Amino acid sequence: MRFTEEHEWLRVEGDVVVVGITEHAAEQLGDVVFVELPEIEAMVAKGDEVCVIESVKAASDILAPVDGEIVEVNEALVDTPALVNEDPQGDAWFFKMKLDDLGVLDDFMSEDEYKEFLG
Repeated sequence: MRFTEEHEWLRVEGDVVVVGITEHAAEQLGDVVFVELPEIEAMVAKGDEVCVIESVKAASDILAPVDGEIVEVNEALVDTPALVNEDPQGDAWFFKMKLDDLGVLDDFMSEDEYKEFLG
């Protein structure tokens, strides 16, 4: 897994990258009550808003960590947004992206680097 400074995680599965938020981000959000997912086949650029998460505390955006195409979304989050709190780095992934170059993931933090980033 690789991690962003925006508290997202990225996991390579074959030729796609799975994207979700870290346990730290889920804890900061509090109880998640709503998730809006991106459209499948949407082309996104790094930094684009692709998801909206609403919790009892606040609303937050998930930004595209890299350029690519959304190829799958986790529909389970629409019906059960609390999954984000229960298993943020597992079953509560948000979307899968197809990238032109998986090498861009080398720019992100390893798990140890992310832990150090959190302090």
